[in-house]
Amino acid sequence: MDETSITLRVELRADTLLGPGKAALLQGIRESGSIAAAGRRMGMSYKRAWYLIDTLNRSFRARLVEASKGGKAGGGARLTATGHAVIEGYRRMEAAASSATAGELARLEALLRPAEN
Repeated sequence: MDETSITLRVELRADTLLGPGKAALLQGIRESGSIAAAGRRMGMSYKRAWYLIDTLNRSFRARLVEASKGGKAGGGARLTATGHAVIEGYRRMEAAASSATAGELARLEALLRPAEN
């Protein structure tokens, strides 16, 4: 049986949303050092990944991701201190929300009809 869970989507402003997709993209950049690689991991085009990062970068006072162009040394991307703070804050909120709702989720799950195989 799939585990019951919640999905956290934070509306910081009407035009600034932070949810599991953007969080995973930021996490992927932190781990891979590449916007393209992080997007590929998620089955996302580079254009879409770059658009999401550009949107986040324009929404915050300081950039979340700094990218360098390719060339002989190769390109790459890295999270800034603000980027690290945003992803870490989101992960803390995610954990707190899961913990706070665990009992209610279990009660709702108990009311579900058994899954058909």
